[in-house]
Amino acid sequence: MSEVVSRAVGGEVSSSSSSSRPSSIFLTERNAKIIAEELCRMRGAALKLGQMLSIQDESLIPPEITAALERVRQGADVMPPEQLEAQLGEEFGLEWRSRLKEFDSRPMAAASIGQVHRGTLHDGTVVAIKVQYPGVAQSIQSDISNVMRLLRVANVFPRGLYVDQAVAVARKELAMECDYAYEADAQEKFRRCLLADRAREEQNDPQGAAKNSWSTRGLSVPKVVRELCTSKILTTELVPGVAIDKVGEMDQETRDKVGETLLRLTLKELFEWRLMQTDPNWGNFLYDKSAETLHLIDFGAAKEYPVEFVQHYLRMVKACADQDRHEVLLRSLRLGFLTGDESKTMLDAHTQSGFIVGEPFGAPGVYDFGGNNSLTQRVSQLGTVMLRHRQTPPPEEAYSLHRKLSGAFLACIKLRARVRCRELFEETYARALLPGHDDDEQWIATHLEQRGTDIAGIVTNATPTKQSLIDHVLFPFAATSTTTTTTTTSSS
Repeated sequence: MSEVVSRAVGGEVSSSSSSSRPSSIFLTERNAKIIAEELCRMRGAALKLGQMLSIQDESLIPPEITAALERVRQGADVMPPEQLEAQLGEEFGLEWRSRLKEFDSRPMAAASIGQVHRGTLHDGTVVAIKVQYPGVAQSIQSDISNVMRLLRVANVFPRGLYVDQAVAVARKELAMECDYAYEADAQEKFRRCLLADRAREEQNDPQGAAKNSWSTRGLSVPKVVRELCTSKILTTELVPGVAIDKVGEMDQETRDKVGETLLRLTLKELFEWRLMQTDPNWGNFLYDKSAETLHLIDFGAAKEYPVEFVQHYLRMVKACADQDRHEVLLRSLRLGFLTGDESKTMLDAHTQSGFIVGEPFGAPGVYDFGGNNSLTQRVSQLGTVMLRHRQTPPPEEAYSLHRKLSGAFLACIKLRARVRCRELFEETYARALLPGHDDDEQWIATHLEQRGTDIAGIVTNATPTKQSLIDHVLFPFAATSTTTTTTTTSSS
């Protein structure tokens, strides 16, 4: 790895920089390509980390690295035939071919952690067999350390990103993704959620009169073939379709339908199932135009979210859609995105970025993602402010969640889809909002007590409203109203 660093970067890079995103004088297009080529050879965790970076906001990463990492996202080197045979033999036994009617030793696809082969069971079922690269699970920690060293020396990351926290989360996620037994369980759980919802909709509409409005329409999760699964091999039904980025070449009606299906799925995953496949790679969604079905594959990054987190996040998304500043700030504080010590500059940027993200869910009628393709750019402009003023890293749940949400928006933008976003969200909100989570007054009182804050003398109202507490007590350094009479006393 040190040799690669020397080849790609060619020397030491100063840590000083006047911009929020440092610029390396050594980071040429050629050097970025060398970095990407080395990531492809490394496979495993290093390549997966490259994929995670490449699908994030492109403005935070130099364009040379963004272009190189796009190559990483598209694929990886494949196993030599003898290595493939050895891996299958170790997992299934030396007579593994007898368990299949047919097996194509040429991979259909090569991904970050394994490669996929086409096979046929003795009953004629065509399957996809994902075989993990040897040694991937054992090399996770060292691979991540190596690639992070490479990217740090290349001076890729802007200040304020809390990179160490993001990498710690990535280490956990990648260890999980290397366990194909976990992925098989997650895929079956997703399939059960989808089929259970569909069964309820069929029961409520036995004649199918409203089938076009079912929340499960146009979605499919392939069956898992349990007898051909281990911790390093995953076998499922092989489903037809093209990756959703290819749908961008289809007609407008199809693009609209796929965009709406993808966004509807994203809302259902998080707010109703509280189980989300958090890797928005285009290849994880296969669209079969003839069946008008979006097949969901690759559940290694599936993650469950606590009900308390989801309920507050649901309310925050609604607040963003409604442009309710007080509610956005309160939910952000309760979720851990804010500490209460932020400046007015930070809070303004935070709420404005939330309003932009909530824009599709607040717009009446059909939202045209093609006509609003500056959505992520507008958030990024505020992001540079937040990088300078933020007081804390996001909560751990946010890393995977925001990766998926941003991926869903980016997919809709790429498809130039026109989607009934507000209607979709309102339907989800009505189904997902649960009673018993309206304890804001009690939470505020407990929070202020823990901080040692006495509201007497801060707010002049005899009975302060929730809004005045948010404005003048919960965020004392941003208070500007004339109703504030003294400075707050709060402990860190």
